[in-house]
Amino acid sequence: MTAHPGSVPDLSGLTLAEQASLSGGADFWTTKAVGEVPSLVLTDGPHGVRRQAGATDHLGLAESLPATCFPPAVGLAQSWDPDLVGRVGTALGAEAGALGVDVLLGPGINIKRDPRGGRNFEYYSEDPFLTGVLGGAWVSGLQSTGVGASLKHFAANNAEHDRMRSSSDIDPRTLREIYLRAFQRVVRTSAPWTVMCSYNRINGVYASEDHWLLTTVLREEWGFDGVVVSDWGAVRERSASVPAGLDLEMPGDGGASDTRLVAAVESGDCSPEDVRTAASRVAALAAKAANARRDGAAGDAGTHEVAADDVEAHHALAREVAARCVVLLKNEEGLLPLEPGGSVAVIGGFAQDPRYQGGGSSHVTPTRVDVPLEEIRVLAGPGTVTFAHGYTAEEGDGAGLREQAVQDAGSADAAVVFLGLAEHQESEGFDREHIELPAEQLELLAAVVRAQPRTVVVLSHGGVLRLAPVAELAPAILDGALLGQAGGGAIADVLFGRVNPSGRLAETVPVRLQDTPAYLNFPGENSAVLYGEGLYVGYRWYDARETDVAFPFGHGLSYTSFDYSDLRLEQDTAGVTASVTVTNTGDRAGREVVQFYVSKPDSAVSRAPRELKGFTGVTLEPGGSERVSVLLAREDLAYWEVRVDRWVVEGGGYTVSAGASSRDLRAEAAVTVEGDELRLPVTLDSTLGEVMADPKAVAVLAEVLSPPAAMGDASALGTDMARMMASIPLGRLTAFGPVGREELEALIARINQE
Repeated sequence: MTAHPGSVPDLSGLTLAEQASLSGGADFWTTKAVGEVPSLVLTDGPHGVRRQAGATDHLGLAESLPATCFPPAVGLAQSWDPDLVGRVGTALGAEAGALGVDVLLGPGINIKRDPRGGRNFEYYSEDPFLTGVLGGAWVSGLQSTGVGASLKHFAANNAEHDRMRSSSDIDPRTLREIYLRAFQRVVRTSAPWTVMCSYNRINGVYASEDHWLLTTVLREEWGFDGVVVSDWGAVRERSASVPAGLDLEMPGDGGASDTRLVAAVESGDCSPEDVRTAASRVAALAAKAANARRDGAAGDAGTHEVAADDVEAHHALAREVAARCVVLLKNEEGLLPLEPGGSVAVIGGFAQDPRYQGGGSSHVTPTRVDVPLEEIRVLAGPGTVTFAHGYTAEEGDGAGLREQAVQDAGSADAAVVFLGLAEHQESEGFDREHIELPAEQLELLAAVVRAQPRTVVVLSHGGVLRLAPVAELAPAILDGALLGQAGGGAIADVLFGRVNPSGRLAETVPVRLQDTPAYLNFPGENSAVLYGEGLYVGYRWYDARETDVAFPFGHGLSYTSFDYSDLRLEQDTAGVTASVTVTNTGDRAGREVVQFYVSKPDSAVSRAPRELKGFTGVTLEPGGSERVSVLLAREDLAYWEVRVDRWVVEGGGYTVSAGASSRDLRAEAAVTVEGDELRLPVTLDSTLGEVMADPKAVAVLAEVLSPPAAMGDASALGTDMARMMASIPLGRLTAFGPVGREELEALIARINQE
């Protein structure tokens, strides 16, 4: 029964009980070894391997082995660099293999629907295109090492409140275009070994029991051929989940769930074929992992220790990546970069005790941690660096701390103030109630700026913050989000110009919480949440409503400047290739992230004013120019047409804009795209307006249709008769006399035939 790579194991020699046991975990992190099917080790997490040693638990209270903590997704996404993300995935795969892990539970690619979402730090973006591209790069990098990914959390898992019961109630088009689109892209482009179904319900059905989601969409439409694993504790009853398409329930419960599954088969409540299918998929995954270990692709699984060379190399990579993730939000009068040799007052507890990852199941034991204060002292050269806490770790009276900080700031050439949120203020397991910085921190900042106008703010946080008060006070702001264990060195590199910042925001920063799309529908009530904003998530919402924002999606400054020119569009069957010339017009080398947004101004369906459909990075020396091009794939131009339940490319004119953010568009061009054929069958419920849009249908109707005499002269009614009649269903015409029911049905049959 030994399986070969790519083969489906023969489970005919296993009993029903043995087959059932393959679809349930052995303990918290491993599956069962049954017959010749070996056990699998699965573990968190997306930004570092959380391989627990000894006793295991979900919250990370038990000790986990040291591993490199890379920037979590909230920081990593700000790189807008799929190649860099792929390198992180490869490094994670090497460490996972060394630590004896077969499947690493990531990446998390849920959409950031609301800034209060407690797990937003584990997710990439508010935009499905950016999320899908970066998530796919992570999966490809990881799996190139022979370690499997687990794409999560599938699907519409956008809040922590009541997360094991709450129903995400979403209309079909929004579900497809916003909340499933990134999953579709990653499944099709990167073929993850596993997909993790989420805790929540979707339109009333638990994700773990949703046949439409796990089988119809994931397998039949998208072609997924791996294992569907549950989030830990997401299965209500396996006899309902296995027929829906779940293959592996985690964690193990001592076999009780296995016994109930066998009983369900014996009573006829579950098919033995469904149990066999799930077991076969788990066995195939176990064989794939065993082959990777045997071939050495997954590293030396027997060491349970990251090699010393990898520890150093991966820390260096983590610093490179973190620096690429820093976003320069504001830089008045070129305050940054700081010149070595001057005096700097460093203020804020996060400079000495950095916040670099989120709380919960993905919490990593780092191999080392760079402390920002120490790294700043290294790069400041002969300059004087002082440090003051400035505020307490909690809300409270920090008057004494503030006084010392203000004194230091006033005596220095510049002040660098570290602000942000502590781990206990945002974490897996609960959502935030607001997006405010602690009042004590804002009071400190105001006092420091009064004493020292040359003040730089460095932000550390996992979720979006209200930054309007900070932007009003500070002339320069660096947003670090969460930067991983090497973030301290990366921040110093950017502050002193060793790295020219090129990070871009992966989510909009609103002026206030009340402006956000889901403000009135988050986190829900009575175990349900209405996605009432529909398609208008993130920048789509702010742009459609023409709402002011603090900082737009895609925003990020540089220590140099860039010019865009000569945007051209070329079309073929694959889509539209957009190319533009980018020139470095400043005096420093730098990297620009060129973003391409697509609009369909005259669309027949509701659309956001613009949507990201492509991006690329280009690094240029001062005065250098380069022509960059991106394929805006035809499939990415499609919308979900609910009337035919499929993707449709609408024909007509499109506008493509190239720019440095969603609201900093530098060049624009138009293109005409041939649409997909969309012929809807005509019924008695079809309106006159819908039918009149089809010339062939018009010709048929013209044989019998004329304005009803009973309605009199349109001018006497003070209305536009044609517009009024356009909304009348065909079946109602019989009430106005121009045609009888049988004749109308015959006309409809002719229209549909032609």
